[in-house]
Amino acid sequence: MPVDVLIPETDLHDRVRELGREVARDYAGKPLTIVAVLTGSLIALADLIRAVDVPHRIGLVHASSYRGASTTSSTLVINEALAPDVADRDVLLLDDILDTGQTLAALVDHLAVRGARSVKTAVLLRKIGRQTTPIEPDYCGFTIPDAFVVGYGLDYDDDYRHLPFVGILKD
Repeated sequence: MPVDVLIPETDLHDRVRELGREVARDYAGKPLTIVAVLTGSLIALADLIRAVDVPHRIGLVHASSYRGASTTSSTLVINEALAPDVADRDVLLLDDILDTGQTLAALVDHLAVRGARSVKTAVLLRKIGRQTTPIEPDYCGFTIPDAFVVGYGLDYDDDYRHLPFVGILKD
């Protein structure tokens, strides 16, 4: 399937570096743990942690409400086998995309229950027009239209993650 470039590679790298500087400024002197949501945020995580020049830990959590090529959500499943201990730590939860907001809100609540001192959120992309759960990300890379996007970690049925840009998947 063809893909139209929505956000070029250079724009992604520039914005993630800028987000990293903002995070470093906001968390100076605090015990930061960055928890990334698998699998879509891995590439953003790799770029972000190099731009956050304050000491921090990294953890991963798998949370999914999509199966296969589906674009509609089902029951949220959280697997925290790779998640760090967040008790008494300031947590930055990183997700690839804010779509309905259900996953992000559930994970914020989940981390708070696990004892995080604070939980802020960062999303690479915020899709306009699909949000059903009221949550405002603390850090946002880009606002995008309601389109199915791939690349820079985002996939369609586990394909297209490798693309160095974010693009709109055409039918």
